[in-house]
Amino acid sequence: MHQYLFYIGDFPIRAYGTILALAFILGIGVTLYFIKAEGKHELIEPMLDLAPILLLGGLLGARFWQVFFFEWSYYRQFPSEILAIWHGGLSIQGGVVGALVLGFLYVKKKKLPFWELADLIAPGLILAQAIGRSANLMNGDAFGGPTGGDFGIIFPAGTIARETFQDQPLWPAEVWEGQFDVILFAVLVILKLRKWPSGVIFLTYVTCYNLGRFFLENLRGDSSRFMFQWTAAQWSSIVAVVISIILIVWRVWRIRRKSNLPG
Repeated sequence: MHQYLFYIGDFPIRAYGTILALAFILGIGVTLYFIKAEGKHELIEPMLDLAPILLLGGLLGARFWQVFFFEWSYYRQFPSEILAIWHGGLSIQGGVVGALVLGFLYVKKKKLPFWELADLIAPGLILAQAIGRSANLMNGDAFGGPTGGDFGIIFPAGTIARETFQDQPLWPAEVWEGQFDVILFAVLVILKLRKWPSGVIFLTYVTCYNLGRFFLENLRGDSSRFMFQWTAAQWSSIVAVVISIILIVWRVWRIRRKSNLPG
């Protein structure tokens, strides 16, 4: 685990930002691959235009979610840290929401097929999330709680995890979430082998990811707990799962209703 990959003079190249940038590039690359594989070449140019908008929305949403929903008690005491994203603290859930909001506004303005684009983006998005968890591991954030035994990760000095739990072995929460994301990526690719109502693949991603996140969150050691001893991420997950299941039912019903209309 190294927070810094190397230095250019006195300027540090941080593992966190480098891995996140790589995750974004590979996620866009996977999306472009599926656009071409499905013969939707007319969406290549719009997707390239949309990519920086998704990046901006993702960064803004991820930081907003982390600061105001997840760790407001900390940032209220240290407001100078709110903009210090290089120290970590980007919520995946908030990033998806932020990217969705700006992306939705853009595609509606350009009259692009929102749900079709969402389905194309879903596999690349979850793959980017899987890679992004490696950034958390290298940075020593999004860490698990103490295992209570000899098994677990002991983070090096200088990381938030080490400052919080010293030399106690911690659950590899971010590692297991990254592995879960890779499995979900494979599931979404398999789902693409058959035709589904538009939006179903993206909403399946939202449902499955947030269900997995809900249970893995029980291992986290960096999150405050509220009602039912749930973290803010668990509450976000439950809301996302309920909304996405309702939308799946609505999308399937809408398509079937159209297909049964006469003429």
